[in-house]
Amino acid sequence: MEDNEVQKSGSAGEVFLAFLKLGLTSFGGPIAHLGYFRDEIVTRRRWIGESAYGDLVALCQFLPGPASSQVGFALGLWRAGPLGALAAWAGFTLPSAIFLVLFALGASALDGPVAQGVLHGLKIVAVAVVAQAVWGMAKNLTPDLQRAGIALVAIVVVIALAGSAGQVVAIVLGGLAGLVLCRGPAIPVTHAMRFPVSPLAGAICLLVFGLLLVGLPLLASVGGQDIVLFDAFYRAGALVFGGGHVVLPLLDAETVATGWVSKDSFLAGYGAAQAVPGPLFTFAAYLGTVSNGIAGAVIALVAIFLPGLLLLVGALPFWDALRGKPMAQAAMRGANAAVVGILAAALYDPVWTSAIVGPIDIALAVAGFAALVFWTAPPWIVVVALAVAGGSLGFVR
Repeated sequence: MEDNEVQKSGSAGEVFLAFLKLGLTSFGGPIAHLGYFRDEIVTRRRWIGESAYGDLVALCQFLPGPASSQVGFALGLWRAGPLGALAAWAGFTLPSAIFLVLFALGASALDGPVAQGVLHGLKIVAVAVVAQAVWGMAKNLTPDLQRAGIALVAIVVVIALAGSAGQVVAIVLGGLAGLVLCRGPAIPVTHAMRFPVSPLAGAICLLVFGLLLVGLPLLASVGGQDIVLFDAFYRAGALVFGGGHVVLPLLDAETVATGWVSKDSFLAGYGAAQAVPGPLFTFAAYLGTVSNGIAGAVIALVAIFLPGLLLLVGALPFWDALRGKPMAQAAMRGANAAVVGILAAALYDPVWTSAIVGPIDIALAVAGFAALVFWTAPPWIVVVALAVAGGSLGFVR
């Protein structure tokens, strides 16, 4: 479809209904979400052209944050302005967030060998899903020795520096290494993007992003539990390159390492998050509920999405000038390689160490991984199968 064939205006209600449909049906993770978006928004509804959509996806892959949610937010902005952007985010996010809040509220009531077996099965799901993510990202983001080396160094850094600090250092070092080791021909910029965001509005969003990133830890040191919770999830959302499963180690550092959530509860919720459509970042709603009830869910959900959306709006007016520069592209190649290392480290601890307690667990995890990678089974089917297997094993454990 050519760009001059698109329909460029609409209502926030129209946007909400379109993205509510996507939020209820988009299984499979961020890459699959982008395919659903293209089919619904570009091909069927013709809100935006192919070239502009491709440029938008490139921008959201470049920025920290949940890529598919950022693309959806931008599509709503393109279609119906700021209200359309909020409508797109709400429609795509709320279905899975509500389900995970309900799961968190009901999980504490689960007792007995079968129920505990189901929860253990969900933890094994996390092993299979994170292993699939590492496998796929390694093939795409570390295709040469230089980037594979950056990933290995990131693993060492994350192990040596526990908590979120190690992940931040690994990403920064990866970006710096990319400037030296990952230079190559710049990907040409062929189409300009035009969104209803002025340079001043973009600059304000970038300023707010930075002030919150620096100021929230200071407020958290003297504030109450709500500020501490908001700071933790805001920081996790601000430091995620690649979105999706990459947020796992950051959230582990902010919730499990601090004692807010047990490892068992964390992995059970992460497994449940694989069974629902929509963005994986709604896992934050589950963690917020476990930490501080419904209020915690709202705080965590808003906080984890806010930095990525601020960065997106801030970058839109300046993206065309930046994205064609070879140095920026080289830095991102290195940072993305470091992300692979961070996720690989998380696959071992906490995912593997908390879920695998015997040979049967290994067999189930391998079977789940094979189903996802080689048989391309939908994730929700793997979730259900391993939860049932875990429940069955609950009788014999």
